[in-house]
Amino acid sequence: MRAMRCVRCAGPWTGLLLLLTATVLICAPAPSSRPAPFGPTATDTSVPPLGRTWPVGTRPPVIRGWEPPATAYGRGHRGIDLAAAPGTPVRAVAAGRVSFAGRVAGKGVVSVELPGTGAPPLRTTYEPVRASVKKGEEVAAGEVVGTVEPTGSHCTRTCVHWGLRRGDTYLDPLSLLPPWLLTGRPSRLLPVIGVPMPS
Repeated sequence: MRAMRCVRCAGPWTGLLLLLTATVLICAPAPSSRPAPFGPTATDTSVPPLGRTWPVGTRPPVIRGWEPPATAYGRGHRGIDLAAAPGTPVRAVAAGRVSFAGRVAGKGVVSVELPGTGAPPLRTTYEPVRASVKKGEEVAAGEVVGTVEPTGSHCTRTCVHWGLRRGDTYLDPLSLLPPWLLTGRPSRLLPVIGVPMPS
């Protein structure tokens, strides 16, 4: 009753204004957790361990690890450096399509896009590499994409810089490798025919 008296005292327009406000509040859609279609969207930083081989060697020494920058233009190391002698074959870590094979700032670079890894798809990069593949070629996991160039490395000794990106976001390349590739050889089951069972 007190609320009704206040509405009558304030005039006819106040009642209409209250009615419209209540209608808008009731009919407004519930807030969504999805981002606005034209607003910024979060980048998917998940990486499936689909790697089948190291880019160089069996288990090369990591000269410098991944150091993600605090900001987009901050200092850091957007990949890892693997020790490798000039002429060492460089292999595709996982199956994909060559998205770039050429020179950037005087350095040979090969990039391989990994299909089925989200939108945008993951992309691995190897440098400095003398490419033996061309843009658009399909490559299998372990297939040679080039050889380590003797110059162009930013390491104190010759190395391969291995990078991983999803769109403009840099990710840790080692996260592509399954645990058995990081720690050693995969487990193998041996036949048990003729082996006595424990009692």
